[in-house]
Amino acid sequence: TIGLLIYRRFKTMNLKIDKTLNTCGLLCPEPVMMLHKIMRETASGELIEVIANDPSTLRDIPKFCLFLGHELVEQQQREMNYFFYIRKA
Repeated sequence: TIGLLIYRRFKTMNLKIDKTLNTCGLLCPEPVMMLHKIMRETASGELIEVIANDPSTLRDIPKFCLFLGHELVEQQQREMNYFFYIRKA
């Protein structure tokens, strides 16, 4: 609800984002392929923000993190966009 939404936005604003990957307009499998590429270029412990608007990312990105051992710190939906905050293992 409103209190939780405000808390979640506040929580995200306190995160230090090291890289942002905007995949809006791209469809499966491109967002995950681009995420895989940026992960190879990212140091362990860094936080990546992924912005997407393909609904399949709601399934694909959490599975990507689980399979490769990265931490999905937070996931949000704002309007028609999905935001994922991933800490590289």
